Amino acid sequence: MSKIDQTEALLQVTKPSRYLGGELGSICKLDDGIEVRMALAFPDVYEVGMSHIGFPILYHILNSLDWAAAERVYSAWPDMAQWLEENNQPLCSLESSRLLAEFDIIGFTLQYELSYTNLLGMLRQAGLPLRREQRDESAPLIVVGGPCAYNPEPLAEFFDVALIGDGEEAIVELAAAVRRSKRENWSRLQLLEHLSGIEGFYLPQFFAVSYNDEGTVAEISPRRDGYEKVGRRYLNDLETAPFPTQPIIPYMQTVHNRVAMEIARGCTRGCRFCQAGYIYRPVRERSPETIRNLINQSLGNSGFEEISLLSLSTGDYSCIEGLLGSLMAEHAADRVAVSLPSLRVGSLTEELMEEVKKVRKTGFTLAPEAGSERLRAVINKGISADDLLETTGNAYRLGWRLIKLYFMMGLPTETDDDLQQLIELATQVKRSGKGTGGNDVNVAVSTFVPKPHTPFQWHGQIDIEETRRKQEMLKEGLRKKKLRFKYHEAELSFLEGVFARGDRRLAKVLERAVELGCRFDGWREHFDFEKWMQAFADCDIDPFWYLRQRDFDEVLPWDHIDCGLPKSFFRSELDKALEGDATPDCRDGDCHACGVCDFKERRMRLTDSEAERPAQQAEGESEEELTRVRLTLTKQGRARMVAHLEYLAMFQRAVRRAGLPVRFSGGFHPKPKVSYLEALPMGVSSEAELIDLELTQKIDVDHVLSSLNVQLPDGFKIIEAKEIPWKSLSPSSAVASSRYRVPLPAKLPLDLQKRIEAFLQAEQVTVVLMKKGREKQVDLRADVQEMSLVDGELELLLKKGSPLQVAAYLLEMEIEEIRRLQVRKIGIILKNSAEE
Repeated sequence: MSKIDQTEALLQVTKPSRYLGGELGSICKLDDGIEVRMALAFPDVYEVGMSHIGFPILYHILNSLDWAAAERVYSAWPDMAQWLEENNQPLCSLESSRLLAEFDIIGFTLQYELSYTNLLGMLRQAGLPLRREQRDESAPLIVVGGPCAYNPEPLAEFFDVALIGDGEEAIVELAAAVRRSKRENWSRLQLLEHLSGIEGFYLPQFFAVSYNDEGTVAEISPRRDGYEKVGRRYLNDLETAPFPTQPIIPYMQTVHNRVAMEIARGCTRGCRFCQAGYIYRPVRERSPETIRNLINQSLGNSGFEEISLLSLSTGDYSCIEGLLGSLMAEHAADRVAVSLPSLRVGSLTEELMEEVKKVRKTGFTLAPEAGSERLRAVINKGISADDLLETTGNAYRLGWRLIKLYFMMGLPTETDDDLQQLIELATQVKRSGKGTGGNDVNVAVSTFVPKPHTPFQWHGQIDIEETRRKQEMLKEGLRKKKLRFKYHEAELSFLEGVFARGDRRLAKVLERAVELGCRFDGWREHFDFEKWMQAFADCDIDPFWYLRQRDFDEVLPWDHIDCGLPKSFFRSELDKALEGDATPDCRDGDCHACGVCDFKERRMRLTDSEAERPAQQAEGESEEELTRVRLTLTKQGRARMVAHLEYLAMFQRAVRRAGLPVRFSGGFHPKPKVSYLEALPMGVSSEAELIDLELTQKIDVDHVLSSLNVQLPDGFKIIEAKEIPWKSLSPSSAVASSRYRVPLPAKLPLDLQKRIEAFLQAEQVTVVLMKKGREKQVDLRADVQEMSLVDGELELLLKKGSPLQVAAYLLEMEIEEIRRLQVRKIGIILKNSAEE
């Protein structure tokens, strides 16, 4: 196995913890007995990918197999990508630093069309040819999945296999097929032919696409008998599906850093714009008992401070009030909050809100989607303005101060009057909080992008000019009402629309865009629309053509992908939309024959709505016996690359996992009473970090030490624990000075000893530093107590502050060069103490 050492890069890039690996909960399997290795690749940055719920499910399923191993890889942020290119280093996995090209399978998740250039960029960084036809038999099998795989045609020239639908069972069958192919020495073609016989696997090379003169698809022709369409893969029962209860605990703050619990999959609401509402049918719920057990295990193994109950419409879960009540009763005393990120107006009752706010008020976002009753009928949203205002009024009265509203513009049949009603509805929401002490409203409006496998898949998308006109109209109207307005750039929505309903001819545009340097297109600071327009022009492709309205008799690029619902159903839903007719929720009403259920194995699976009663609130805490424990901790190896705020979060979660009775602050956002030394500079290791814990009970200090050490990632270790008086100084106040060692570089100033002597004799040593973009004069001498050369190293004793700037001045080097020398803190001196 080839391994890459990127330690040098970690000292030069922002947020090095993106690339550290070794997080608690991660799994690194040895080579012995492993027959199939799969790299789970997320084509976005680490903190986004780590927040995606599907990855850990597949990760743990594969790693539960004795003969298989899964590792993770994420897109390198531009600074790391530049380092890889300049140093001719390939992209590698987090767990073992294995080259991507050495895996048997690389599996990409396609969550968002604007991540496609990152996918190609990762293949390039792995040293693999982009196009399938250019890769040889030794190359990994390139697999894609996720919601965008329901129209994977823009990427069809680059991947080998697309997994359509649920992956829990299919991923095992994929790995088993690769295992068999290796054992029986199959060719790549034999493996692909075998996979084409398994439900849910789409092999693009087994379909030929031809085009009419005007550019539309003429025909999608299968190249294998019996392989005319690719059916979606279904997980019939969520209750028995595997779910990871030992989460990977990131060092850094990710987008969603919490226990994410999928309580249901699928939705019956039938919002006509929502692709997920169709491709994840039918609804399958987990039982409250299973949910609580999985959450309890996950909290115990993670130390997270928040539980997120996930589904497309969490408020529609059959036992939501009882489940939420029991979770709050069980975990409120531990200050664990519960969030419901996907609530639907009408399902959010005052009782639910009362439960949510018991620990702290988590986010409050509501999605009316459209401003007028008429337009909400068109999209089958099924809520009224009165429903919305009752919900927001309750939220304000219960103490929420900010409500976020999410809308779309450019919806089918939309007029300017609909947008004026959007402004008025947002204004009414603000008024609903009058007299409650706070009534802020944030209004977010995205541009509607028609998606495949929805009733609006034929509908045109508004162009850039019209998008900007509507945005200006909303911006001006909302500003007058003193409402904050957020929106997506018109160019981003335009590009999303091109690739959402694109075809195979866009492959050359993607290649050209990557050549021109397009990456992280979903990130505003990296999106370069001019480069994209150059790529389209260079490939002689008109992107605006892809936004047009489609004819009903037209062959759509994704017609050979079967989502389980026929085009005839989508057509009837579109007709009803244009008439303003509702399609009722089939959860409690009549089946509207969408075709997804077979009413045997594949059917709606709901829990008994009476199955979960709110539990009684846990008894109050026993009488406190306040105790303070001081820990001495070392931070070495990869741990020295963990930034200070990441270190604080990591340790607080370790305290939770250890089950220690830590004391909490009061207020709406209680924090554990844990105090630390001042921040250690990035890249500096330490043999003497102090941490004080305030506990509500007296506990043996040896137990505190041992229970915490089990919970700390590699590189962190507690070497001493002792009880100290309750009113002792905090760690940062208790330390009189800290001692550091700086290894000397090969090239030294000729007069280093004289520079040291002059420094110590000076009253001031002033340097100019840049602080937040401004020059600032700093006296280095004030904090230096001792300085000498010891055993071929520079030793510094500082009252406070960073040793890096002092060493940089003495050695006539840049701070980043000093950081690479592996500076160490070797000891501390406490006030009123003569010993280190």
